[in-house]
Amino acid sequence: MRCIIARFPFDLTKSGVLASMKGVTPELVTGESVIIGRRQYPVKQVGEVITGQDRRDFTAGEVTRAMTRLGFVCRALPDTSPTRGLTPLEEASAQLGTPAPR
Repeated sequence: MRCIIARFPFDLTKSGVLASMKGVTPELVTGESVIIGRRQYPVKQVGEVITGQDRRDFTAGEVTRAMTRLGFVCRALPDTSPTRGLTPLEEASAQLGTPAPR
């Protein structure tokens, strides 16, 4: 499939991307990512490996669109907000309120 990344045309195939990423250790995912095989890679790392270009030359959106069209699962930014609820003890304490000063 022909894709345009950083104004350059690339003929990419799913098997070609799998072969290019074989043996590449995934970096820490801090933004958008793509799942290739059983590993989750940052989109910019995948773009750099498959195009041979510097990461500053293309956007994550260009690579995400290409990977989605090839059938790979892409994920948006990970949710980093803590979603921890109150424990039963903390909830009961909150309902009782703070003790009155003596």
